[in-house]
Formats: sequence, C-alpha cells, structure tokens
Amino acid sequence: MNDFLLSVLLGIVEGLTEFLPVSSTGHLRIVEALFHLNLHDSFWKMYTIVIQLGAILALPVYFWNRILNFLGTFPKGERGDRNLLTHPLSLTMIAFVVTALPAWALHKKIGENLEKLWVIALALLIGGVVMWIVDALCTRPRVMHMEEMSLPQAIWIGACQILSAVFPGTSRSMSTIAAGQLASLSREAALEFSFFLSMPTMAAATLYDFYKTLKPSHDNAGEGALAPLSMNSHEWIVLAIGFIISFIVALAVVAWFMHWVRRRGFAPFAIYRIVLGIVLIILLTRGLI
Repeated sequence: MNDFLLSVLLGIVEGLTEFLPVSSTGHLRIVEALFHLNLHDSFWKMYTIVIQLGAILALPVYFWNRILNFLGTFPKGERGDRNLLTHPLSLTMIAFVVTALPAWALHKKIGENLEKLWVIALALLIGGVVMWIVDALCTRPRVMHMEEMSLPQAIWIGACQILSAVFPGTSRSMSTIAAGQLASLSREAALEFSFFLSMPTMAAATLYDFYKTLKPSHDNAGEGALAPLSMNSHEWIVLAIGFIISFIVALAVVAWFMHWVRRRGFAPFAIYRIVLGIVLIILLTRGLI
C-alpha cells in the first residue's frame, strides 16, 4: 500500500478508536495483521507514537475551558466543598498513579500480550459482554458530575484501568467507563473522567514508548532504535499526515461521543466489540491472519 494512503488509514483508525471504548491498540494490531504490515520497523514505531500524540492533543483542545476552570478553582472547587485530595484534578492524578505504578512493573508482560492477537480477541469479546451488562444494570447513578466524585471512586477506576494496560483489546475507555458506572457515576461523568484520566495516562505511556524506542534496552535491542533524525521529505510528510488526521478525527470523535452519551448508552459499542472479537477468533482459528 502507498505510504501516504497507509498513513491516512492508520491516522483514521487511531483517531476513531483511541477514545471510543473499542481499543485503539487492538485495532492497530488487527490492521497490521490484515495488511501484513510491519509496524515494528523503526520508522513505523515512531509513526505510531506520533499519531498517538495527535490523538492526545485532541483532549486538551476539546476540554480547554474545563481545564482552565478546574485550575482556577483548585483546590476548593467551584462550590468550595473540595480539598487537596478530592478536587477533580487531584482525583485524576491519583487514579493515574494507581494505574501507572503496576503498569510499569508489568511492562514486560504487557509487551508480550501486545503480540498476541488471541489476547486481543478475547479482551474485545469479554470486555464487550462486561460493558453491555454494566450499562444495562447501572441505571441509577448517584454521582451526576465529575466534580462530585470521591477519592475511593477515583482509586477504584484507576485500579480497573490496569486491565487495559495488561490486556490489549480491553480499552482504557471501556475499563474506566464501566468502573465508573459500577461506582455509581452517571454515564456522562464516567466518560468525562475517562477522558481526563486519558490525558496523563496516554502522555506517560507515549513518552515511555518514545524513550524505549530512543534508547532500546538489551531486551529489545534487536528491534531497532528510533528512526533516523535526518529523515527525508517523504517520511516527514507521512508523519505529518498521520498526526493531522489522527488529531482531527480524534477531536471529532470526542465531541460526538460526549453528545451521544448524554442521550444514549454504550450498548452499541459493546455489541461492536463482541462481534469484532468473534470475527477475530474465527479468523485466527482458520489461520487467515
């Protein structure tokens, strides 16, 4: 496939799936397998980091006013009922730390699972079933807005997000949304906290990937270091296309998803996950990918 078309395709896949509860990592691995790509090549490894950065940028752009409001009311909050530990920004960072430390400790296991399409297929399927059940049962939330969250709820959501790090295909969004609903958050509050938690989580994961690629350890030395800094114009254009496409698509998806959730539930995404998981299992069983 032409590199420019491939960049557009991967940018769209990343932008579409990063913040929907369907797993961007799983979709990129599926595309890689279907098109017989090698995203472990040094240049394409850097490319996947760049398109993740494009998707990450969409969140602070969309939530810019909310971020400024939270910063302006820190630590007491708009209603003066928050403190240093219960302000929304604090809860976000606490949940991030709860996720980040175990994920860092398990980084070797995470790397192994990234290579296993069976793990991704089962995570898509099981995660879809869990999400559907949780969305159907958790219909009487007590916490309607992110500003009303408690410290135990943030810790619980951060702990559940570890699943998405260890088992690719689970999806950060799915794990945090379902965990939030189980903790009595409304769909909108669970989704918004999921987006806020994604900012430090994705930024840290992407920068860590960048560091590993820049300075490969003995364990992954054979995979090659970062693509040469003196790239040609063709490669720069490929990177720019992927970054821009990923950012634009992710920004549109975030805006649409927030609007969707205010009126509908997550069942369609759960069904999609289940169907995709079953299809992937069939293809793997028959040796087609």
